[in-house]
Amino acid sequence: MSYAWHWEIFLQPAASGETTYLGWMFAGFETTIALSLAAWVVALLLGSLMGVLRTVPNRFLSLLAATYVELFRNVPLLVQLFSWYFILPELLPTSLGNAFKQLNPFLQQFLAAWICLGFFTSARVCEQVRAGIGSLPPGQKNAGLALGFTLPQTYRYVLLPMAFRLIVPPLTSEFLNIFKNSAVASTIGLLELAAEGRQLVDYTAQPYESFIAVTVLYMLINIVVMTAMQRVERRVRVPGYITGK
Repeated sequence: MSYAWHWEIFLQPAASGETTYLGWMFAGFETTIALSLAAWVVALLLGSLMGVLRTVPNRFLSLLAATYVELFRNVPLLVQLFSWYFILPELLPTSLGNAFKQLNPFLQQFLAAWICLGFFTSARVCEQVRAGIGSLPPGQKNAGLALGFTLPQTYRYVLLPMAFRLIVPPLTSEFLNIFKNSAVASTIGLLELAAEGRQLVDYTAQPYESFIAVTVLYMLINIVVMTAMQRVERRVRVPGYITGK
């Protein structure tokens, strides 16, 4: 192979003159972590709410949640990202739209990607929460109501604690996906990990070193998430159910 490996390129001063190329990679790594974790908070909270609404005996609320899921699950992520970043500011009231456009470019890109990833993933979390609730025996809900709990209290104290235990494995998958999906944010200019890797190639012409480093950092994220979620699964598993033995 005639390719000239040049790993020390990471320690050389970057084109910006403020840091090294390794500093660029770590800056993208930090952006990916921050974006993904912020989006996951939105996805988990909003997805859980919509998952509950899909199972309540109110047809209007159930239809509303189902419509939400179909909208955000069936439109490609890239289309949604462009819509949040380019189209939504034009549809907002003029003062709000102008306020968004006057933000720091990085903040504009981060906010659009955050909302997009959060809403996109929440539709998937919604279906997992719905499936977790639906997998519980009907007697659990009936028992809660028979004890005098209201319907919201039955969900809070009886159904959701058990349902979340059952869906830890699929939630882990979605948690991992949100880190990988964050790479699409580079299409609107956000310098996350994948974008920093491409930028390093543009400035150094060392593509193998760059994308090997990107791959290693993504693998590091996956290992940390998988290890943490496996511990969570062991702590919350219920014997006799999907996560139990």
